[in-house]
Amino acid sequence: MITAVAASRLGLRCRILSGLSPAAVLRLRKENVRVSNVRRPEEPYALSAALSTRDNRSFVTYNGINDSLEERLLEPSRRASARHVHFAFYPADCARWEAVVGGLRRRGVTTSWDFGWNEGLLSDPGFEPLLRALDYVSINEGECLLYARESGMAAAVRYWQASCRNVLVKLGPQGCKWITPAGRLRAPACRACVVDTTGAGDAFNGGFLFALLSGRPARQCLRIANRVGALSTRMAGGIDGLPRRDEII
Repeated sequence: MITAVAASRLGLRCRILSGLSPAAVLRLRKENVRVSNVRRPEEPYALSAALSTRDNRSFVTYNGINDSLEERLLEPSRRASARHVHFAFYPADCARWEAVVGGLRRRGVTTSWDFGWNEGLLSDPGFEPLLRALDYVSINEGECLLYARESGMAAAVRYWQASCRNVLVKLGPQGCKWITPAGRLRAPACRACVVDTTGAGDAFNGGFLFALLSGRPARQCLRIANRVGALSTRMAGGIDGLPRRDEII
């Protein structure tokens, strides 16, 4: 939701495919995000509480429909009519999603994925083929090290350069890196009066995708992504602080 709203506020036409509560659907429509809701009326929706402190953040989740959600996303994802599809969940079977991503590529649709921190992906033999199939992978510093199975950033960067087309590493107050097989590009963070960092990485994704799909040069993509991520932290929660276009451009 945060990624979709962030991109929509900047002017990108977005549709979200998920299992959503009535309140979530209403909020998305107010934000001009189209909705494809795969939750049936009688089913419980998932609910997460973010526990945010100055030093760390944790989440407590009531899973609701989530256990059934992935299966329902497969076929609509294959048929997606879009220039770009962004995925933001933990896939239980990476091989199936590699096939989906490959099918989208053959239709000229680019893809990106934010996997979050999920150690189970390390034991899935389909994870690395899925990484190679994607156009963009978005991770934070901890995830960068985790999925590369490295303890230092230099070795992790070498892994990602050999494994993926494009990797965006979100580094918080240190800005971000864009890693490709040909090299890397770094952009500094934006200053912000931080209230709550919940969802800042998702906001970064929305800003980056807006800039990328608008045809902006690489450095400007990173600058916009950093600014959207930074400004999202100025209010509690993941959505209310997201900037409008006139705050970015």
